[in-house]
Amino acid sequence: MTILHTPRLRLEPFDDCHFDGLQAMNREPAVMRYISGEPETPEQTRAGIARVKARWSDWGYSWWAFVDLDSGRVAGAGCIQHLRRDAEPPTDFERLRQNPLEIGWRLHPDFWRRGLASEAAQAMAAFAFDRLRAAELLAVRDPENLASGKVMDRLGMTYRGIETCYGLPLAVHAVDAASWQARHPV
Repeated sequence: MTILHTPRLRLEPFDDCHFDGLQAMNREPAVMRYISGEPETPEQTRAGIARVKARWSDWGYSWWAFVDLDSGRVAGAGCIQHLRRDAEPPTDFERLRQNPLEIGWRLHPDFWRRGLASEAAQAMAAFAFDRLRAAELLAVRDPENLASGKVMDRLGMTYRGIETCYGLPLAVHAVDAASWQARHPV
């Protein structure tokens, strides 16, 4: 499993030790406003950690907990995963591997407006393009979530329009490998 480092964060693959920090973030209505619209229960957080641990084991990528280097707190979470069009996850997760890769993130409100989402997203996108050799990376957001749209812009992503993802009409942004490499030469 891959740990990523940025100047202010350590991105650690989800593990049981992240439960308290992830639950503290995911139970915040402001965090979940554009994701599910409902705070996450402790049971949902535990199930999510278990699901993510399985993806890391099977695929070598999934969700990271963003650990703030100064405080040691879970500041957020982000992922490289396969985009889903349907509302419900498939029972056969291998089917997801046919879908394009998606980058996503969320932060605890205590860590908003510090540039941490962009910092983490840069590291995750580099992982997707450099290590996974992704041809393209997509990101989705609620059309009203303008803050996430700004992070997508900073990543060099282009707005594609409204598409059905996760069973919802979401704004889709994309960046291909050539465009990424042009902005981030090795």
